[in-house]
Amino acid sequence: MTHTEEHADAFRLEKGLVSVFTGHGKGKTSAAIGIAVRGAGWGARVFMLGMMKGGDYAGEHGEYFILKNLPNVTVRYVGDRSWLRASPSKSAYRAAAKEELAAAKNAMVSGDYDIVIIDEINQATAKGLVDVADVLDLINNRPEHVELILTGRDAAPEVVQAADLVSEILMIKHPFTEGIRARKGIDY
Repeated sequence: MTHTEEHADAFRLEKGLVSVFTGHGKGKTSAAIGIAVRGAGWGARVFMLGMMKGGDYAGEHGEYFILKNLPNVTVRYVGDRSWLRASPSKSAYRAAAKEELAAAKNAMVSGDYDIVIIDEINQATAKGLVDVADVLDLINNRPEHVELILTGRDAAPEVVQAADLVSEILMIKHPFTEGIRARKGIDY
């Protein structure tokens, strides 16, 4: 019996929290994935929704490959790069984002997951693809034992206020500014 199998039935948070990883620095998704891996190691059931990272884009992220193969971890990536440039008038994108947020909420309240991560939800909100009210509804309807993690730059002030933990990741220096492109296995 593996460590994860041994602890799978024993894991349950008495009190889950809402964490927000935001800011313009690198590492927001990595912080959330660290918690997912740590939790899965103790038998936690993890649901992760990556917004604006679907389609062919999902196939370019190393974390997607490994997370989908971990026991007790469910990963969904939706949207694509065009969502990053979307305006609120893109009704098809808004409808898809709303549908996926509803799927994440259903996963959160189902009792099937201990940790729910919605990656890039803050950016989706900032781009007008998701309403802040819908994110606040998610926070307000979180079951007591579920840890909810929201990532992405430009977190709405209302979301920051409603969270229990907020980390702003600052960019002090980044290799992109020196012309160094994203590196496979390090940046994606």
